[in-house]
Amino acid sequence: MTQDIVILAAGKGSRMKSAFSKVLHKVGGIAMVRRVLTTASTLENANLHLVVGHQGEQVEANCQDFSANIVWQNDPQGTGDALRRVAPFLQADGATLTLYGDVPLIRASTLQKMTALSNSNTLVLLTISLDNPTGYGRIVRDEQGKVTAIVEQKDASASELAIKEVNTGILLAPNAHLQAWLAALTNNNAQGEYYLTDVIAMAARDGVDIVTVNPENEAEVAGVNDRVQLAALERELQNQQAIRLMQNGATLLDPSRIDVRGELVTGNDVIIDVNCVFEGKVTLGAGVEIGPNCHLKNCTVGDNTIIKSNTLIEDSQVGESCDIGPFARLRPGTQLANKAKIGNFVETKKAIIGEGSKVNHLSYIGDTEMGANVNVGAGTITCNYDGVNKHKTQVADNVFIGSNSSLVAPVQIEEGATIAAGSTITKQVGEKQLAFARARQTNKDNWPRPTKK
Repeated sequence: MTQDIVILAAGKGSRMKSAFSKVLHKVGGIAMVRRVLTTASTLENANLHLVVGHQGEQVEANCQDFSANIVWQNDPQGTGDALRRVAPFLQADGATLTLYGDVPLIRASTLQKMTALSNSNTLVLLTISLDNPTGYGRIVRDEQGKVTAIVEQKDASASELAIKEVNTGILLAPNAHLQAWLAALTNNNAQGEYYLTDVIAMAARDGVDIVTVNPENEAEVAGVNDRVQLAALERELQNQQAIRLMQNGATLLDPSRIDVRGELVTGNDVIIDVNCVFEGKVTLGAGVEIGPNCHLKNCTVGDNTIIKSNTLIEDSQVGESCDIGPFARLRPGTQLANKAKIGNFVETKKAIIGEGSKVNHLSYIGDTEMGANVNVGAGTITCNYDGVNKHKTQVADNVFIGSNSSLVAPVQIEEGATIAAGSTITKQVGEKQLAFARARQTNKDNWPRPTKK
């Protein structure tokens, strides 16, 4: 059956007190509405419709890669009103699943359970039982246990308010019936809005089967109205991700102190210390160890590499059995071959570091191609920027670069060359040559030290 999926994202979200649309606030580093769209996209034969209103241009621009049909609701009058605006785009022989841009943790497995029950004469409703159902629409059932209606909190009687089973707002309805039900909605209620939930009573009246499905947990259907709720869902998601990582063979020294803001893939026997942040897509090979306070973004790390504390790695590729940090920074374009070493207070950018090469401390290596088994002394820099353009430094295999050297690009250091400490190299150094490029030392006797005046 063809699936229309409507994501409601038109609300103002005034309690967020933000210049941005509520649904663009992030959970786990991803905008809430994008999380919902991504989950919805996993369903087969899905046609996406995104209902926008307040700050809708922001939402549309942020979600354009999903190719969803954008439907405007500039003057929102309830969820039923939103669906009525989408109605002209719904396919006659399909079904419509309604989701919410501020309910980001809904799981694909739950939606698949709903779609498995869908047919032309069945309405599928996602419900949950809560100890405190305040604020939710109550699920009303008859003596046989069949759902007959949903009653909103402000319209509920005392007996209805005692019902624990509540509406999550997520439902799947056959379009052949839904079109007629939407046309028949009225706003004769305490809010003066068109409730989508009123279609439940219409379905019961028309003899349509109403079946219910339950989510795995309450967090799946929790919405966000303010930053307190946003923070609560962030912690819930991080806890879920920490559990998944541990189940997949990673050791987290404190599961409550890790943040995954994207996708983290780990091999067996990975060890992650506290306060580490992972952004974008990060892949860690087997046996990788990451010290405390590290930040990795859009990078891959080979097997058995050790990343020591307070290290930042971004848009880089790290080989196997490397040793990095502490306090190292690998900027975009860095590639480390196997067994390379980057020590404390070393920064690299667009640098290819060969197998077994070492940049141990206090150095900057940028726009560089470096061969294997190179040793770079402390305080060495590649001077890659002339104020206008960037230039490349090329260092062949087995080169030794003494401490406090400056390599002024473009420059080439050939295999086996040695650079004396304190040298400023501006010309090519040949194979196995020793290059000195520093002022001759002069000593003066009886030098009078300056005194304060």
